[in-house]
Amino acid sequence: AMTTAEVDEFLAAERTCRVATTGRDGRPHVVPLWFVWDGASLWLNSVVRSQRWTDLERDPRVAVVVDAGVGYRELRGVELSGAVAPVGDVPRTSVADPALAVPELLFARKYTGSETFAPDGRHAWLRLAPDKLVSWDFRKLGQPVANQ
Repeated sequence: AMTTAEVDEFLAAERTCRVATTGRDGRPHVVPLWFVWDGASLWLNSVVRSQRWTDLERDPRVAVVVDAGVGYRELRGVELSGAVAPVGDVPRTSVADPALAVPELLFARKYTGSETFAPDGRHAWLRLAPDKLVSWDFRKLGQPVANQ
């Protein structure tokens, strides 16, 4: 497993997660999304006219995976699960929202290299404060276990 600091560093660096929702028929629906991590919550910037958004309006539970690596001993990742909640306008408008200041700054820095987030009128924010977070880092296989 990763330490808390390693999880924070990993989630800050990786760019794409995969989000699983449950469709009306009970089947999973998995899609890639951009995200930011603020140290406590995963913030998803989602198109509001999408199957994902429809699924989440009916059942807000998600499972999210962020992973990296190609070879077996390079594999590492984080799985988060819980219920998401919309934060702010749906869809997001350009009206300042203090509740979104941190995730929008993190998002702008991560994906545009700027300090300014520009809403497009199609996306809105979903916040996942995970009920469960599991991590793995196969690069540590064969190494002594450190105190977490």
